[in-house]
Amino acid sequence: MSGTGTQVGAFQGAEAPPDYDDHVVRLFILASVFWALVGMAMGVFIAAQMVWPQLNAEPWFTFGRLRPVHTSGVVFAFGGNAVIGTSLYCVQRTCRARLPGRFAAEFVFWGYQFFIVLAALGYVMGVTQSREYAEPEWLTDLWLAVVWLTYLGIFVGTLLRRREPHIYVANWYYLAFVVAVTILHVVNNLAVPLAWNESNSVSLFGGVQDAMTQWWYGHNAVGFFLTAGFLGIMYYYLPKQADAPIWSYRLSIISFWSLVFMYMWAGPHHLHYTSLPDWVQTLGMTFTIMLWMPSWASALNGFMTASGRWDRLRTDPVLRFMIVAVVFYAVATFEGPFMGVRTVNGLSHYTEWTISHVHSGALGWNGFIVFGAIYYLVPRIWGRPGMHSRAAIEWHFWLGLAGIMLYVTAMWGAGVMQGLMWRAYTSLGFLRYSFLDTVIAAKPYYLMRFLGGLLYLGGAAVMAWNVWRTVSEPQPSTAEAAAPAAPAE
Repeated sequence: MSGTGTQVGAFQGAEAPPDYDDHVVRLFILASVFWALVGMAMGVFIAAQMVWPQLNAEPWFTFGRLRPVHTSGVVFAFGGNAVIGTSLYCVQRTCRARLPGRFAAEFVFWGYQFFIVLAALGYVMGVTQSREYAEPEWLTDLWLAVVWLTYLGIFVGTLLRRREPHIYVANWYYLAFVVAVTILHVVNNLAVPLAWNESNSVSLFGGVQDAMTQWWYGHNAVGFFLTAGFLGIMYYYLPKQADAPIWSYRLSIISFWSLVFMYMWAGPHHLHYTSLPDWVQTLGMTFTIMLWMPSWASALNGFMTASGRWDRLRTDPVLRFMIVAVVFYAVATFEGPFMGVRTVNGLSHYTEWTISHVHSGALGWNGFIVFGAIYYLVPRIWGRPGMHSRAAIEWHFWLGLAGIMLYVTAMWGAGVMQGLMWRAYTSLGFLRYSFLDTVIAAKPYYLMRFLGGLLYLGGAAVMAWNVWRTVSEPQPSTAEAAAPAAPAE
């Protein structure tokens, strides 16, 4: 079933011709590594605040202000830089064309970092829209729109300049990511500023329409930022690392169009048992269940691409990162539709089960596929024979996996316990447990989450050290640099 999947391997003999713009790719990869440490450190700190509330000492460093610093830090800073950087590397190779414009790509890089800093400063100062995953106020939103449209122009411009008649499937996913995020960002952030020199604004939407617009955005930020963009990474970097074509190119196209059509409709499952009209909730639940099929089609494609190479999982930690990422993608995309069923959602909603689900995808799928792509890219774009330390990659993998398992199981257990305690009644019809009882019962699980996050952060720190040592080593001679890149022993 390999079909036309050989496209991705067509340029293995010419990984880095001199006319490709890899300077900006290097910048995005380094920024991704840096923001990974910042965003994950914030996550560990706010996890500690749940165990030791006295850490909420100053208004600027309370849980409510630092939580969006964590989410934006890992989603938009770590993940966003990684997806943009990997997309610019992929689109040049698969199109055999250089990025258009001399300075546009660097503007996107520096403009995007400026957005991240502006957003974080707004969070700690309390200047937000109070919209989850869309907290920045209108001035910051406008700046991001300019940067993002420039990125869209660069990506589409490279596709238009391509010297290959075929557009490889990874670019389809990357393009869906860029276009959909543009639409989502603009529509969800439509607002009227209080004044041209004021940071605050008022949303154009109100009431149930505002909630529906927000979760249309919130769900599809997951769908197109954390799914489509990262599937683009999988469809290019997994076959390259496995040295094999995509198992079924036809299946990749079918799953692409299915995801693009279905994801936009699934947002209402975030608003079960609210004032949202019942038919809208049912529509969202239906499309959520349907999403299981195209999601697993992509997971199957990833697994089968490595078919016949399973022995390499023992010896190739980079490929292992990517395959385990696909495992977590399969798990998360089964659990998501399951939790989208209204009766199940009645137990899981507002509990730590949701946090467990989000982090199985974020840490396992998004984190591990990015780590694999970084380990693939760094030796190639810096012209090194391999990463500085293969042992460090192994340490990173096992620390990260242990952290995920501890985190996800702790939050799943806490979430199910919370849901059951909240719905427990006495024989007289009164609540059996007060809310404080459920908080006290969850505290041991919060400590487990903190330890799991600490392990995952430790793995990321090992990666940062390994990347720094690799890029700071003297560049080998031309003959050495031309040798096949493989992880150093």
